[in-house]
Amino acid sequence: MSNTPSTHRPLLLKGGRIVDPASNRDERADLLIHDGKVAALGQDLGAPDVEHVDVTGLIVAPGFIDAHVHLREPGFEHKETIQTGTESAAAGGFTAIATMPNTEPPPDTADGIADLVERYDGACVRVYPIGTVTGGRAGNGLAPLKEMAGAGAIAFSDDGDPVEEEDMMRQALRLAAELGRPIAPHEEVKRLTAGGCMHEGIVSKRLGLKGMPSAGEEQMIARDIDLVRETGGPLHILHISTAGTVDLVRGAKAEGLPVTCEVLPHHFLLTDEQVEKQGTAAKMSPPLRAQVDVEAMLAGLADGTIDTLATDHAPHTAEEKSLPFLEAPMGIVGLETAVGLSLTHLFHEGVLDLQALIDRWSCAVARILGLAGGRLQVGDEADVTLLDLDQAWSVDSRHFLSKSTNTPFDGHGMRGRAVGTIVAGRIVHRALSLSAE
Repeated sequence: MSNTPSTHRPLLLKGGRIVDPASNRDERADLLIHDGKVAALGQDLGAPDVEHVDVTGLIVAPGFIDAHVHLREPGFEHKETIQTGTESAAAGGFTAIATMPNTEPPPDTADGIADLVERYDGACVRVYPIGTVTGGRAGNGLAPLKEMAGAGAIAFSDDGDPVEEEDMMRQALRLAAELGRPIAPHEEVKRLTAGGCMHEGIVSKRLGLKGMPSAGEEQMIARDIDLVRETGGPLHILHISTAGTVDLVRGAKAEGLPVTCEVLPHHFLLTDEQVEKQGTAAKMSPPLRAQVDVEAMLAGLADGTIDTLATDHAPHTAEEKSLPFLEAPMGIVGLETAVGLSLTHLFHEGVLDLQALIDRWSCAVARILGLAGGRLQVGDEADVTLLDLDQAWSVDSRHFLSKSTNTPFDGHGMRGRAVGTIVAGRIVHRALSLSAE
């Protein structure tokens, strides 16, 4: 969306519970928004010509940020567009998203980043481009990271493929240290995973399918942590999925290295058993793994090893996902289910308290990627996610605003959801229960 100040009427959120981990705030108070900024927080606030929204019983949180989204535009608009993807993000409670560069063409130049920035202007949520690490996202030399950062790239990734050439990754991390922008790699040793279509384990053997071993993730991560140790460059590891990876990241943090990571809801909830039950709806990369890996994700979230949550929202058409398992593409959508899944299975099941859960979706993401937002203090951008912690609902992909419906969570029962999304003081999504006057 445009970063120009809001010219809407002041907005007053009345009676909510403001939970802001960045300021260690957790209190019932009003929040006044004016010109797209937080103008005041306190009791019994008022202002002339203000729009009142009764948020009694709701959590008022810093706007949630999803740092791992595939919008598909340009090049694959039959799967998703900027409009449908950002409307889906707003409906899911996200005030900002960061987009991965596997578009056609990929954004591997300053001009490519500038084109995306222009395309994203006017979207209903904030959209930040992530540029490629290498030319063509295919290892064709190092992309011009400095120039791309100047054009608006917030990080760099060849997501979908690893940076296989070690010296190229070394150079990228050195530049990342200078620029203060992380390298966010897809970690995979292709020679170990080539031809694989699910986790290598008991289920893959039973189904007669070639598996992708955990070592395919862990060996590349170990290499890149070594390179961080050498260069000091910030590394933000995408979509971790194995117990061994959690141990590697935990060790890197113990050394004080600038290594962070994210986990996706399906990797802290589902195992490879779902491939047998759901077929291509459970096909993604990294794949769903074993129960021991799911338990490691939960432990890593609980002890702070895992810094952020993300979706890896990866839209595909129904026709593509209806192909035979070996031919169908990897990936699922997640923007409209992720907040509900994390409230249901992390907060209500006691893995994370509310401050920690909100931090993983907002404050920590903003800090790692150097973004505006992630807190609610006077003068801050007025990006707000409103949460109903107890609303019961079930996933129905027929009602998704995304252009695609490829999810393994259809019919999944939820407790808690985002019921309002406010960007720069403007309500971009509201549930029917959210009243205004």
